[in-house]
Amino acid sequence: MISRMEILETNKMIEESRLDVRTITMGISLLDCADSDIDRFNENIYKKITTYAKDLVKVGNALERQFGIPIVNKRISVTPIAIAAAGCKTDSYVSVAKTLDRAAKDVGVNFIGGFSALVQKGATPSDNLLIESIPEALSVTERVCASVNIGTSRNGLNMDAVKRMGEIILDTAERTKEVDSLGCAKLVVFCNAVEDNPFMAGAFHGVGEKDCVINVGVSGPGVVKSALENVRGKDFETLCETVKRTAFKITRVGQLIAQEASKRLNVPFGIIDLSLAPTPEIGDSIAEIFQEMGLEHAGAPGTTAALAILNDNVKKGGVMASSYVGGLSGAFIPVSEDHGMIEAVKTGALTLEKLEAMTCVCSVGLDMIAIPGSTPASTISGIIADEAAIGMVNNKTTAVRIIPVIGKGIGEVAEFGGLLGFAPIMPVNGFSCEAFVNRGGRIPAPIHSFKN
Repeated sequence: MISRMEILETNKMIEESRLDVRTITMGISLLDCADSDIDRFNENIYKKITTYAKDLVKVGNALERQFGIPIVNKRISVTPIAIAAAGCKTDSYVSVAKTLDRAAKDVGVNFIGGFSALVQKGATPSDNLLIESIPEALSVTERVCASVNIGTSRNGLNMDAVKRMGEIILDTAERTKEVDSLGCAKLVVFCNAVEDNPFMAGAFHGVGEKDCVINVGVSGPGVVKSALENVRGKDFETLCETVKRTAFKITRVGQLIAQEASKRLNVPFGIIDLSLAPTPEIGDSIAEIFQEMGLEHAGAPGTTAALAILNDNVKKGGVMASSYVGGLSGAFIPVSEDHGMIEAVKTGALTLEKLEAMTCVCSVGLDMIAIPGSTPASTISGIIADEAAIGMVNNKTTAVRIIPVIGKGIGEVAEFGGLLGFAPIMPVNGFSCEAFVNRGGRIPAPIHSFKN
């Protein structure tokens, strides 16, 4: 039960510190929609999605009104299309992306994720077809999100896929150049992707999941910042305890919403993802938390340590508040979605190399970073390989959502709109890694992967 004191504290967090439920995401399995005919497959997936999710937005809006808690997004994740559509006889999965987009629009959700392939150890013909379909698919749809998992700590890194994804990202950027290469903001390359992630653009419904589940993502960087203002100048033990207690309270809010959504939709509850995901609004920033900790700007010496503290204690507090904390729980550091991070880039305090170091201890990786549109595909592949190596060796999820903005260079600004915000174009190391990327093959798993 939620106590009266918790209700009062929650009201204060909502009113003063921008607490919100960032997303209610319904995961839907498409495995039983399989058909050799692509048109019948599209018909099957449209019918299943619109049947299961027909009341998702209505229930989300009702919960928002009843509890007074903002629920920013309602979303859907589906079985990776490269798996669900593997039996189809077709030369493109673009029609599937269009069907997903139409279903998302008809039920009213913000995004639908799962135009995805899992190729960490190698690719099937369906995986390759999915990957080749991504640029066109993201250029002709509005709400579809795509992801490709190119490595795991258990299997190593598929460097053939790493090389191809650099080319795919650049092609997607070119096809959506009229809107600052926005298509790349809906495409993530993962190492160690998780099956129950409610956050876009990387969400998909894992094959080990139930037929349909409700996953809830809760955020609250503003709440954490406000809490830390009350312990300004205190020691690190006090700081850590404050973050843990705050994360516990935030997660309790998510637990309440998740249970109610599950009951009203008659869909099993999956997980709570407590991730401090910022927005472009002032007061809702991870970078502001760093400043409250004592750093002049995100990127200053000590930033990686500050992020490690934040990430670890968010997880510790969240785990105590719910039996099913999952997803990517921790702290996100997307550049374009955090006004403090944007300011740090503009002032020169934050570089791409420092961001890479920070990803060793954050929840995901290089996220929503705009780079010059003239960046070679091999360089993008090299950045993906670096980030995936961090995830593989450290047995954590890492990802790259990078946007080569066609026609723009260093210092210019890319405008994405809404929660995606805007981003200054960041410089990229100009030395070539083409010969390295062109080697191909697979980087073996690290020695500590052998645990059986």
